[in-house]
Amino acid sequence: MSKVIEIGNHKVGDDYPVYFIADIAANHDGDLDRAKALIYQCAEAGADAAKFQNFRAETIVSDRAFNEMNSQVSHQAKWGKSVFEAYSDASLPMEWTEDLKKTCDDAGIDYLTAPYDLDIIAELSPHVCAWKLGSGDITWHENIEAMARDGKPLLMATGAAEMSEVRMAMDVARSHTGEIVLMQCNTNYTASLENFRHISLNVLKAYQREFPDVVLGLSDHTPGHVTVLGAVSLGARVIEKHFTDNTSRTGPDHKFSMDPTSWREMIDATRLLEAALGTEKKQVMENEKETVKIQRRGIRAVRKICKGEVLSTEDLISLRPCSDGCLPPYRAAELLGKKVKRDLSEGDCVSFEDLE
Repeated sequence: MSKVIEIGNHKVGDDYPVYFIADIAANHDGDLDRAKALIYQCAEAGADAAKFQNFRAETIVSDRAFNEMNSQVSHQAKWGKSVFEAYSDASLPMEWTEDLKKTCDDAGIDYLTAPYDLDIIAELSPHVCAWKLGSGDITWHENIEAMARDGKPLLMATGAAEMSEVRMAMDVARSHTGEIVLMQCNTNYTASLENFRHISLNVLKAYQREFPDVVLGLSDHTPGHVTVLGAVSLGARVIEKHFTDNTSRTGPDHKFSMDPTSWREMIDATRLLEAALGTEKKQVMENEKETVKIQRRGIRAVRKICKGEVLSTEDLISLRPCSDGCLPPYRAAELLGKKVKRDLSEGDCVSFEDLE
């Protein structure tokens, strides 16, 4: 039996539509009105939830340690300020929480957040319907436990992690909740096409085998929605992608985000894919009931056959269509050596009712 969980007013699982999370993250650019506008835009584009990230720079990064690295690497190398300054600018004031939640309610979507500070979980809890664990905190078991114990679904991203680390994190989470979405993820945020070689969507197969009691998901940072369609085909039912109104804006998250147009394209393509995936039952589909006749062959008389004649291979031919009453070609051997009890014209279907 497939796992089903509830996030807000949505049922999430194999038999329900894919749940889409628009991660606004730092794309608010420090402006509450902008954050609210992005909520309305992602809702209009088809998102089921808007997600933010709550942290203070001093509780997520060490200014000294990053300075001692002497250089910034990966996507941080293009930041025009220190790591600490970038996180300070991207931080989400706790005072915005009620406004953001109300805006999500008005837009008809869920409000989610990833808390990167243990001290704020209790304050945020009344406003969210699920928690998100960022990949970077996969080894911070104290945070996993705090969210798992809160009684809401826990969405766990697993980028840049070994399977052994995922198992440990899952052990912690499962000791407090069974409402888990386990999300494959790659945490390279450069938006390079090379990243497609590293996304490893097939990890979802391993997750499905080892953790059959969870809902699968994808937290994705690759361009476009190719990986999304692949993940859905492999069983993912929760998708998280970053969202902005303009990918050319300055900021840590804009470049690898989706805009309203590309987000809508992703939603529409996924809904078509869901329809195409259909059922596991192999059967003649409703829209094939006419073509099944005109494309299949039926056993017919190759010449005029008189009453009393004994049928041989040379008397029969399999031709389209397979009209009502026609026998399929694989039953031809059952007709051989039998006498016909009525005259048959060339092209007539040959059935057991025609034989003695």
